[in-house]
Amino acid sequence: MELSIVVPCYNEEEALPYFMEALTKIEASLPLTVAYYFVDDGSTDGTLTVLRKLAATNPRCHFQSFSRNFGKEAGLLAGLTQAQGDYVVVMDADLQDPPEMLAEMLRLIQEEHFDVVGTRRMDRKGEPILRSLFSRMFYYLMSKISKTPMLSGVRDYRMMTRQVVDSILSLQEYNRFSKGIFSWVGYRTTYLPYENRERIAGKTSWSFWSLFSYSLEAIVNFSDFPLTIASFTGIISCLLAAIFMIVIVVRTLIFGDPTSGWPSLATIVLFVGGLQLFALGIVGKYIGKIFLETKDRPHYIIKESDEKKEQTDELSR
Repeated sequence: MELSIVVPCYNEEEALPYFMEALTKIEASLPLTVAYYFVDDGSTDGTLTVLRKLAATNPRCHFQSFSRNFGKEAGLLAGLTQAQGDYVVVMDADLQDPPEMLAEMLRLIQEEHFDVVGTRRMDRKGEPILRSLFSRMFYYLMSKISKTPMLSGVRDYRMMTRQVVDSILSLQEYNRFSKGIFSWVGYRTTYLPYENRERIAGKTSWSFWSLFSYSLEAIVNFSDFPLTIASFTGIISCLLAAIFMIVIVVRTLIFGDPTSGWPSLATIVLFVGGLQLFALGIVGKYIGKIFLETKDRPHYIIKESDEKKEQTDELSR
């Protein structure tokens, strides 16, 4: 039996040696063969060079390299597609995901018959306060507006059975949010808590604005609540306009006082116009998602992989 470890990488040249050192120590405690499936997501440092060396010296290390940066979601999908193990683990190369939890994950799946064993950070020590605040707000909002449960602090780091992975791969939507997809497919799931860890090396590629944009993608992908907001905004603005119209008519009939100058009118027009553009923007976001889905573009393009190299070597013999 094989345990496949999927590792998306973006500029992880410094972290990869520490990652392999830590995982090599853990392998002895696992009663199955461990194989690694690295995905280089268009790194600009020496990540690909490190992966080439790993694949050349360790037959259990495999890699794929994208033609450009397609994002972590594409990296996860590529790694899960390539992984062939009976159990599959998704984890980062920066060792923020504790490797020592793998043995307990495997035990829970084999002995307690869980289909998925995920991990959940119980604190956010070391993170910027603003980022932590917005993260909690995001998960609280998702718990209210989405039918797909998403717990705060849950990581992509998890171990899954082959059946779960096959179910995830059956969802070939272009706009992906893996945490939501992991939850949406269901199955018997449990989470192991742990304290937050700092990166072992390198720098994170996630800025506040990239995370904020990522959260908006998640909301659009797993909830139609923004469309409901747009609808209610339109209804409320219509009701307010009707009320103001009645007030103006009654005021004119009773007091003979016509509506005063253009500033009030201009304010109302700008207010209503702003609401319309706001609602149109929400609808446009969903239409844009539909547009991307109908294009049916590939999620990623593989420029190089150890499998392609092996095929080239075979042809040259």
